[in-house]
Amino acid sequence: MQAASFVPAMYFDSHCHLTDQRFAGEASAAVERARAAGVTRIVTIASDEEDASEALDLARELGLYTTAGVHPHQASRPDSSLDRVRELLEDPLVVAVGETGLDYYYDNSPRQRQRQLFRRQLELAAETGLPVIVHSREADEDTAALVLESAGEVTGVMHCFAAGRQVFDVALDVGWYVSFSGLVTFRNYDGLDLVAAVPADRLLIETDSPYLAPAPHRGRRNEPAYVVEVARRVAELRGQTVDDVAGITTRNACRFYGLDRDSPVSNPTTGPQ
Repeated sequence: MQAASFVPAMYFDSHCHLTDQRFAGEASAAVERARAAGVTRIVTIASDEEDASEALDLARELGLYTTAGVHPHQASRPDSSLDRVRELLEDPLVVAVGETGLDYYYDNSPRQRQRQLFRRQLELAAETGLPVIVHSREADEDTAALVLESAGEVTGVMHCFAAGRQVFDVALDVGWYVSFSGLVTFRNYDGLDLVAAVPADRLLIETDSPYLAPAPHRGRRNEPAYVVEVARRVAELRGQTVDDVAGITTRNACRFYGLDRDSPVSNPTTGPQ
């Protein structure tokens, strides 16, 4: 009897920022390292309309997927920024609206403007049928309220989850996803119980690189290859194998982004298949 062949785990980094200056001139090498580690799909997330244009160029070059949206830190940008976002959403490599949301910790933009732009991007997601990537920090009540407003019209993910139980419960109640990053490897992360509480079909993992490098890479620039460390910690917290978490989160990310999970691994020559 022939022994079964070993099939390595395949990982999906559902959220990173390869257009960040910390990857300048090194994005291609970072993607190569990720693929060598088994990370077969990567979505590089945009922070504003200019970043979205750059991210789309990078996605075409390296065989990635990307998004278009305006981060709450950039919410003071002119209204015309969303016109450009809407144009970019027509490209098949652009698979979600965002990153959008609310950030009352840094308050880099007026809160009223953040709420206005978040609501408009939720409406844009409903209009296009694309999912939405949501950032929420120290804004639980308003985030939960706006998510509830869009219930039944939009599918979204609470990315790099660090909010409270209110946002967690609302997101799951309306059928959204919850994504965990390298934060789960930090000693002071206080949401470890929620990692195990996410239903298997609503769980995502990410790096949010170049930020939040997981242990044992703390203090370094984060990169997509390190999503494997996130998977290991999530597996530990959920009492599952790493391969199980890799498989579950890859299937979920493909469903969330509307991708074919059985398609060949993307490559720089042909782009995502």
